[in-house]
Order: sequence, then C-alpha cells, then structure tokens
Amino acid sequence: MIFKQLFDTKSSTYTYLVSSGQGREALIIDPVLENITEYINVLKELNLKLVKVIDTHIHADHVTGASKLKDITKCSTIMGDHTPAETVEIKVKDDEYIDLDNLKIRAMYTPGHTSDSYSFLMNNYLFSGDTLLINGTGRTDFQNGNAKESYNSIFNKLLKLPEETLLYPAHDYKGEKVSTIGKEKKQNPRLQVNSVDEYIEIMNNLNLKKPAEIENNVFRNIKLGA
Repeated sequence: MIFKQLFDTKSSTYTYLVSSGQGREALIIDPVLENITEYINVLKELNLKLVKVIDTHIHADHVTGASKLKDITKCSTIMGDHTPAETVEIKVKDDEYIDLDNLKIRAMYTPGHTSDSYSFLMNNYLFSGDTLLINGTGRTDFQNGNAKESYNSIFNKLLKLPEETLLYPAHDYKGEKVSTIGKEKKQNPRLQVNSVDEYIEIMNNLNLKKPAEIENNVFRNIKLGA
C-alpha cells in the first residue's frame, strides 16, 4: 500500500494520498487548492491514476482542490450525504464503503464540528477530518456546529474503535502527524470529561477567532472550490 501525508503550511491542513500500490488507482482526502501541482507530481512519480477525491466536510480555513483535481484527472468527487455541496458526484451514507482496488474505506457520519462532517476508516487508519484532532477536537461554533453532536460522534463512534487505530486528522497546529485512539482517550484534554454537559461547557467557552476568510472559503467550497 502507498500512503502519503502532505501538509499545507498556511492552513495547517493535512492531505492524504492512498493507493494499493505503484501503478494503481489512487484516492486523495482533503486536497488544498494551492497544492494541486504537488499532488499531480506525486501521482506522476508513483505512476498513479487518481480516481477519487474526498472532502471530509465543507472547510472554513482553505479552499478545496476537489474541482481542480477533477478537471485535470477526471476523478470522481465524494462527500458525505449531509453536504450542502450540490456538485458532488458521489454522496456516501453512514457506514457505506468506498472501494479503491482491493482497499475498502468506510464512511462514518461524525457531525459536531460541522453538520456535514464525515470521518473515513481504512483498515486501522482513521481519517477524522476536524471531528477528532490530536490533543483536541474540532470547534463547534460555526457551520451548524453542535457540541452535543461532537460529543456523540467522538465518544459513541470514534472512541469505540480499537485503541490501536491510527488517528490522522485534517489539521494539526503543533507539528504532530499521527496518534492513536488509545492515546487520545488517555491524553486528549478535551476528552477527560465525566459527562456530555461538561464537554459542552468546554466547547461553548473556547472563544476562538474565526478563520480570516471563512465566508469566501465556505462559499467556494460549497462549489467544491470552483
């Protein structure tokens, strides 16, 4: 299997490239528009054919490269079925599987950060979008975010996965690249709560600044970056 973790320094976004092997089909998760040339170069180097591109949710801090990649490679665009993006070709449901050669990727509806947030599980690789971060969780104060739904998505879905499951989030701001479900259970400060109400209280009092270009980014991402 080929697995590449690529990083956008401006938005601290992780993009993931997955393939079953050199010369085979490939899939990209959460592409950033400004980095399209880098992705195309990696695909060429490994002789990969990009067939699918996934966005975990409508991002607020960068513009997706999904439409641009589709224009260049003729790949299919995929999001969860709660997305407001009408131009998405394939809208997957909770627990539906996406096939990539002999790889199977399970879609998991994990709202809370946004109302359309999905996570994607491939073997023991969890691509958690902004739902569960390394030592954090995705903010819940815009784009129909909901702290109670975030709690349910994390505690009743993601943390039920095996503890050795590798956690690959859509963002990290401190240079962390990967964690595990077990490690997050024990060390993630947002998860050391005794009740849903305690978690809601934390999330409702973060007082974070909104991304500088949120309105433009969301508007463009609803059109898949077009």
